[in-house]
Amino acid sequence: MTTVTAVRPMGNTLTAGKLPRGTTWIALVGGWVVFGGIFGILAASGTTKGFNVVGAVFFGTLLFDVVIYVLSLLVEGRRKATDRLITSLVATAFIVALLPLISLIWTTVSNGLARFDIALFTESMRNVIGEGGGALHAIVGTLEITGMATLISVPVGLLTSIYLVEYGRSHLARGITFFVDVMMGIPSIVAGLFAFALFALITGSPGIRSGFAGAVSISVLMIPVVVRSSEEILRLVPNELREASYALGVPKWLTVLKIVLPTSLAGLVTGVMLAIARVIGETAPLLIVAGFTTSMNYNLFNDRMMTLPVFIYTQYTQAAGIHAQAAIDRAWASALTIIIIVMLLNLIGRIIARVFAPKYGR
Repeated sequence: MTTVTAVRPMGNTLTAGKLPRGTTWIALVGGWVVFGGIFGILAASGTTKGFNVVGAVFFGTLLFDVVIYVLSLLVEGRRKATDRLITSLVATAFIVALLPLISLIWTTVSNGLARFDIALFTESMRNVIGEGGGALHAIVGTLEITGMATLISVPVGLLTSIYLVEYGRSHLARGITFFVDVMMGIPSIVAGLFAFALFALITGSPGIRSGFAGAVSISVLMIPVVVRSSEEILRLVPNELREASYALGVPKWLTVLKIVLPTSLAGLVTGVMLAIARVIGETAPLLIVAGFTTSMNYNLFNDRMMTLPVFIYTQYTQAAGIHAQAAIDRAWASALTIIIIVMLLNLIGRIIARVFAPKYGR
């Protein structure tokens, strides 16, 4: 009787002519660690001013390209090595595109942590000349003005996109599309001047300043972003869903409300978040129509209201004398606060989209 012995399959080893699993990530992280150590030594010796995270990531990624090609060439052969090289170059292009974002976050965090404390979120700048103080009045102003601008922009932008996708088949729809594209390129300062002139004509006071006027000015910038993003998302909804609803006798308005909007909810929320991120850092229009103050103001419709972008601007422009560094630290901490607010809004938007998105059965 012949005994058959099971042959254990050959593992993913160097002797199998294939690199072990995880080699790519090890080479990439290893390249970053090597050049991180090099730039760390240069920073410690005083050769460079501070640790250069962008340089470490960039040169570490280039080292990864070389290492992964050489390893693959030695183990897997020229054909597979060429394939890995092209793949690593694509990854390198992606990482290079992220370098400005990496540099921005690294610079903001490293400079903003000095004043990222409790006082920043519990105090205003009223009667503060030197060190101390906080940005509570600017944080409240930013949240209120951005929230009001969102309440203005989202219904207008969403209804416009619904008309363009579901109903617009005329010269009016083409005209709306044209003017939305024009509004996409309007400089922010023009939006501020528009809101200033509008409220000056309505109130008869050329010196009008209010948070609501600031919300109107940035809603001019926000509406076209909401329209274009929502329009593209609504066009992705399959026509079969609409036709199935019409076949059951459901009217068009109810189909849009019950079928189209729930199906595209996740994309619509993402578009709104992008629009908010687009306008939350605007400075010029708010500097013109909302003004600036050092005191708390919770009323959108009365008097000047400070916002974080304007607060950062004023802190940098007024940084002088022996207390200049304190003002600069407040500006960097406020910039870090804006980034965190945008991240939190995006996180909340994703949670909302996931909770309320339609659930599909298998």
